This record gives sequence, structure tokens and C-alpha cells, in this order.
Amino acid sequence: MQAALMAPTETLADQHFATLERLIGDELFAGEEATRLGPPIGLLTGSTSARERRDLLERLQSAELRLLVGTHALIQDVVAFDRLALAVVDEQHRFGVRQRTALDLKARGSLVPHVLHMTATPIPRTLSLTLYGDLHTTALRELPAGRRPVKTWVVAEAKRAGAYEFIRDQLRSGRQCFVVCPLVEESEQLQARAATREGERLAEGEFHDFRVGVMHGQMRPREKREAMARFAAGETDVLVATSVIEVGVDVPNATVMVIEEADRYGISQLHQLRGRVGRGEHESYCLLFSDSRSELARRRLEAVAAESDGFRLAEVDLNLRGEGELLGTRQSGLADFKVARLPEDSELLERARKATIQLLRDDPDLTSPENGVLRSALEGRFGALERERIAA
Repeated sequence: MQAALMAPTETLADQHFATLERLIGDELFAGEEATRLGPPIGLLTGSTSARERRDLLERLQSAELRLLVGTHALIQDVVAFDRLALAVVDEQHRFGVRQRTALDLKARGSLVPHVLHMTATPIPRTLSLTLYGDLHTTALRELPAGRRPVKTWVVAEAKRAGAYEFIRDQLRSGRQCFVVCPLVEESEQLQARAATREGERLAEGEFHDFRVGVMHGQMRPREKREAMARFAAGETDVLVATSVIEVGVDVPNATVMVIEEADRYGISQLHQLRGRVGRGEHESYCLLFSDSRSELARRRLEAVAAESDGFRLAEVDLNLRGEGELLGTRQSGLADFKVARLPEDSELLERARKATIQLLRDDPDLTSPENGVLRSALEGRFGALERERIAA
């Protein structure tokens, strides 16, 4: 059988590929068959050359390739598996509903792949679907080995000078700092700090005594790898970037995360960005710069500053913006419930889930007389019901 692992960035996909080669490469590469067929693990991203892409796709269709790691490139129409049995989506909150489903649909014929979604920040839709029993969950609530809690503050513009002095103290102590900006280039419509301009400004201004680098999504893959490598090696003190560093970045010596115009980001994204620091032995900090007057924005930022548990933040996000459609693709907004309120009614929903599972075991087609009203209500709302849809 075959497996696929999809990650949202090339940096993270590269890291997964290297890890998997190290973990299972010796086992799968061993033997005469592996020597004849070639490596059973492949990497497919936007940077894959045309020649490599053709070779990967041919070997994938013939099932010579057992495991394919990649980015959104995995869900392109030209990518065809022969026997896909496992689909893994890492950082699932970075993908849309249809994108995640597109990977599952790569299985041919009657095959239905096992699906594993992973995230450090459960988004409201995930929380809601979990409550309804659509997903089985495993929660790892402890911090990974070597991680430290990150102190988080919301910083107003009036306190910017003091914040920069605090950062300079960290840099003088040998630590490093991320500065995240919403856009790559300045926009007349969005008065956001651009990474390219902000990098130049900081190098000439507040951080003129330190080495400042820039990294953003519009750089070529090689340029991004080089910028990240310099920062990881300690050759750069400050890395000014867009949210391209949200995942797949591990620099234990980085102790400060500065997020400009933090109100422009969602709760889960802020939590992910904060997770780029606190990975070493030193105390770490996250500074959320914002002068937004929006009450909702203020509540979101205060929640991130007060809470470090991703599961709790998901519940806060759920309360603030709704969980989206349970049977649909919209991932936020208020659902059309008659009585339920999430997450307060999680116990009630768990009881409903168990009752539903038992009902579908006893009457999967909802054809018994006592279930006629239920079937009619479902058909009235969602249209004609097929057995497969009911069972799902």
C-alpha cells in the first residue's frame, strides 16, 4: 500500500522527508527489490524539477513509490496513487476543507484511506467536528521535551521604544529574535508593515548594531533555505519575516518573537508563531504589537497573552467567531443550532453522538417506522439520502 504526508510549506516538507528517510529508510531501502526499484520515498513540492516530477509521478502510479511527502502539490490533478491507504495532513489548520478532502480522494476505486490530521492549534471547525464524533482524537497536552512556556504581552505603540530596548538586551546576551510582518511589500489598501521595508528600517535603526536578515514567501526556495540556515547557525541576530516561518522552524537560541499588527492574525496563527520560540533552555517572550481599536481584536490578543494551551485557545476562538458549518466548508461563523451552544454543551453532544452511533448500527438506512420522522427531516434539509451518506 501507499501513504502520503502533506505539509503547508516547503521548509516543513523538506524536514519531514529528511526525518522519514532517517527513520524508515534503512528498512525500506534494504533488499534486492529496493535496489532495483529505487528509493521508496519521494518529495514533491513546487520546487521539484520537471524531470524529477515526471519520474515521481510514474513511480507513484505504478506503486513503486510507497510514500510521497509534499506540499499542496500532492493534490494536483496529475498526482495519481495506485494504492493510497494512509493520508496524513500536518498543520491541518493551514489547509482548507476542500484541500484536505482532495488528498483523501486520491485513493482509487473502493479504497478509503486512513486519515490522520495533526495540529498544535485545533481550529474551531476541528473542535466542533470532534464533538460530533466525526474524528477520533489523541491529545498531547504536555510540552515537548526541552520546551519552555513563552511569556506573552500585548504591546501598544506608545511602549514600542521600551520593547526594542528589551529586545536589544536579549540580543546582547547572545539570543536571537524573530520579527513577523503581515505583508511582503507595502500596500496602499492595507497599512501593514512589509517585511522587506521593515528589515531595512530595523537594520538602519533600532538594530543597527546587530545582523538583520529577511525571509518571505516570495523568495526563491534556495534563498529561503539560505536565510533560514544563516539564522539557525547564529550568523543572523534578527530575522524579519512574514508568516512563512509559522511552521517548520526550530531555532533553540531564538528567545523573542515580535508580531507586528498582531490583530491581523487569527488566534491559531498567533499561537503557532509564538511556538517558534521557547525551544531552548532560555526564557522566551512573545510581543504582540497592536493599536487596533476593535473590541474583538483586543479580546483575541488578550486571550493569546493569557493562555498557552492550544485546546483552550480553540475554545476561546469558538466562542468569539463560531465553529462554521458542520456539513459544509465554511470554517467560521455561527452554526444554525436550535438548542446547542458550543463548547458549553460538549457533554450533551457526546451523549447525542453515542445515541446516533447506536441508531445507525440498528437502522443504517433509517427505514424503520420509528425513524421515519428523522429521515424525513434529514431529507427536507439535505436532500435525498443515500445509504453511503447516512453511514458516513
